[in-house]
Amino acid sequence: MSLLFRTAAVFLVATLSTTPLKADSLEVRVGYVQWVPDPGPVLSNVIPEPEDAGLKGAELGLQDNSTTGKFLGQTYTLKSTVADSEAEAIAAFDQLRKSGIELFVVNAPAQTLKSMIAKAGADTLLFNAGSKADGLRTTECNANLLHTMPSYAMLTDALAQWLNQRRWDEIFMITGPTDDDKDWANAFRRSAKRFGLEMIEDKPWTFDADLRRTASRELPLFTQASDYDAVVVADVRGDFGEYVPFNTWLPRPVVGTQGMSPVTWHRVVESWGAAQLQNRFRDLAGRDMTGEDYAAWAAIRSIGTAVTDLGSAEPADVRRFLFSDEFQLAAFKGRKLTYRDWNGQLRQPIPLVHPRGLVARAPFEGFLHPHAEMDTLGFDEPESNCRING
Repeated sequence: MSLLFRTAAVFLVATLSTTPLKADSLEVRVGYVQWVPDPGPVLSNVIPEPEDAGLKGAELGLQDNSTTGKFLGQTYTLKSTVADSEAEAIAAFDQLRKSGIELFVVNAPAQTLKSMIAKAGADTLLFNAGSKADGLRTTECNANLLHTMPSYAMLTDALAQWLNQRRWDEIFMITGPTDDDKDWANAFRRSAKRFGLEMIEDKPWTFDADLRRTASRELPLFTQASDYDAVVVADVRGDFGEYVPFNTWLPRPVVGTQGMSPVTWHRVVESWGAAQLQNRFRDLAGRDMTGEDYAAWAAIRSIGTAVTDLGSAEPADVRRFLFSDEFQLAAFKGRKLTYRDWNGQLRQPIPLVHPRGLVARAPFEGFLHPHAEMDTLGFDEPESNCRING
């Protein structure tokens, strides 16, 4: 073989190894609909959620999908609506479906999701990136609704595991007046029973005083009891819970929706490559990534992972792949994430954080499961009436 021929052969091999081989062009269109009800005025100076919480996570997911898709001839587009009312959100969903979009990420309450599912056909696949309602995972499942947002039960199971591990078994719980507070508290009561915690006191919060002025007087009296290991607060919108730490009758840790909290995501999560995700999100949004952002990002990345492997964006194909053994989502939580085949919930570790640091990550060693350790968080298959793949 001549030197010229060998040189040409080397050049050809190098060119083939560095030139992307594009498949036929594929357009992947995703709809994003968001409606978050106004929580109303609160008594504390709680930092409000960003109005675009969720939307920016979806946009980052789309960027990540596009990075891979451009080498495969895949083009991703996101059609988004941030609605001011439930009616507007449902109307936007209908309009996007009429335009031909069949893949959706939705950040909205459970009732709104159910209204959308009732309108959707069998060829529409929705990802719930907003509602934590346990009923959507236990009794009101739908075969075409998947959940990237953890349920209340997953969050409270993570907290109860941690309390059990620390042997802080006797609990004083305070529950706020809203429906979300009650849903969170009901989930924790189930978790407490599941992991052997004792409810020493279980009191509703019924005061409307300005705790900015009276917390040091009101809260010690309200939390008076002979003994307890921890105070659990269920105050989802942040009405009074911010004032409970350091104002309890006994010097005890405060956990739950305030103090140390189980969350979907938080800016203090930086291990397992998460710092890189956090930085890219800050570059995009100019703020920190919230749990709603993470859930929307995970939904868009789930779609992208399926499309990359399949070369198809048909909802039925995407759904089938997400429940197959081939699917694993690399999601910066230290483990590959998968979907539960009985209710469509994305299995995922739950960070336990305080405002400035990561405390731990559930599930914890010692809480055993016959199939998957992450199924110790939330309703397991025997506990759920859902069988969406049955």
